[in-house]
Amino acid sequence: MTQARAPRRHCTARLVAPSSAGLAAALLVAGLLAPPAGARTAGGPATTPDPTPGAPIGTVARTVGDAAFEPGPCPKTPEPIEVLDGARCGTLTVPENRGKPDSRTIRLGVAIVPAATDAPKADPIVWLAGGPGDDAVGEAKMAIDGGLNRDRDVVLMSQRGTYSADPDLLCPEIDEFNARAVGLPSDAPDTERLHVEATKACRDKLTARGIDLSAYNDTQSAADYEDLRKTLGIEKWNLYGISYGTHLALVYMRLHPEGLRSVGLDGILPPSRAGSAATWSSARQGFDGLFKACTAQPACNKRYPNLSATFERLVRELEAEPVTTTVTLPGSDTPVKVVLDGGALVNWMTSATHVAPQVPAALDELAHGKPQRIAQQWAGGKLSPQAMGRTAHGLVYGVFCSEWTPYETQEQALRGGQQAFPSFPRSVQEQAPQLTFLRPDCDVWNVPPAPRSIRDATRGDVPTLALSGGFDSQTGADNGEYVARTLDKAKAVTVPYEPHVVFATSPCAQEIAVSFFDDPEAPDTACLKKLKAPEFEIAP
Repeated sequence: MTQARAPRRHCTARLVAPSSAGLAAALLVAGLLAPPAGARTAGGPATTPDPTPGAPIGTVARTVGDAAFEPGPCPKTPEPIEVLDGARCGTLTVPENRGKPDSRTIRLGVAIVPAATDAPKADPIVWLAGGPGDDAVGEAKMAIDGGLNRDRDVVLMSQRGTYSADPDLLCPEIDEFNARAVGLPSDAPDTERLHVEATKACRDKLTARGIDLSAYNDTQSAADYEDLRKTLGIEKWNLYGISYGTHLALVYMRLHPEGLRSVGLDGILPPSRAGSAATWSSARQGFDGLFKACTAQPACNKRYPNLSATFERLVRELEAEPVTTTVTLPGSDTPVKVVLDGGALVNWMTSATHVAPQVPAALDELAHGKPQRIAQQWAGGKLSPQAMGRTAHGLVYGVFCSEWTPYETQEQALRGGQQAFPSFPRSVQEQAPQLTFLRPDCDVWNVPPAPRSIRDATRGDVPTLALSGGFDSQTGADNGEYVARTLDKAKAVTVPYEPHVVFATSPCAQEIAVSFFDDPEAPDTACLKKLKAPEFEIAP
């Protein structure tokens, strides 16, 4: 897994937007993907012989039922990724909509990074990307830098609709609107109208290409991964999901548990409680974690007393009287207009836990009439090149509008904001962080609701590691405890002082994750005892 924009995905958040998508047309010209998606051929399911015994995973073509894996070139990524240089790659072909006998096929890029050892274990680790809308292949460096391929292959596949999939469900017009929206009031009626117009333009473009928008969801994606496991000839494998990838992992665990040895979840978003109310709860947890850490440091507490109260006061004041400023961004001399209102500040704070040591000073500057630091960070993520043309917005709305909004009323969403931040103005409480204007967006997206079972809690006895960050304001740490209660063999671990997706920022979290795949019954958490709070910036 922002104001005045398409819903911010629950993803690996930084103060620049995450990369995840690209142009399928360019890939086709370069010959890096199969030809455009076409109609399925007639005839019943077929299965090719088992892969050559002893052959490395991903080197043998195989068909199982309606799915086929074909070795080939590696999927293209927005920038070169060195760890993919030695990867074994190919394409998985599957039906776009398994519920329709005449569905056309789609193609998903696959990259398998070999284990660092000459004798890898037989059960690889599958990386499930954040988002919705991020491409797992583009996150290969994060997975490998964290040591996941120490003695196992790491499998990365483009989830349907993402950057290196064919077709992709990218909508740069939404990204362009997000960039313009930093200069608009976050919850004004005109902003909502423009926001929804951008969403509708995306939908119209995708449907004009013949894309079945109802087929881009967790149920279909989970089946894609199960088809990949079978076509690669793997008996058991392990999952590591980050952010929204945990949402998909929990659906996969519920629907296809038979092929799983173990599952790692990092920045947890359970489908059974996902929605606007839970987003507000997560924000409260992450903000409080950071504020308490400042209070516990004498220098920070002395310089920035009552930081939580200062933040809530600023939200109220800015919502009543927004501040407009102009900033320049790194690498550009072009001035950018930024409007900071209460909603903008809340959404900035949701990402700012990734630069926690700066937060007290930045809020203090804002309180004393200096909004430039926050404005620059807020605008920087939206105008970064990494924010343009990489997100599969068709998958974003496919998940949110079929699996979330049908099962959470507007009143429940509002109540979540009121309970988490009772002092906020109602106009702020009505727009959950990262999910601004979600309901009107889903009205125009117009896809059918997923079966109610999508909201069932995942249960079972697959060994599971539930990792959370103490500063995570996007998927609160209590989601880890929730998963541990609903799964028989789950261990919840909170890494203190870390933001969303601890694997990306914490060597300790990486050690815990790697040890878990070595022994899913007893991950080594000893490094937690050595962790210390960050030193907060103390301005003169």
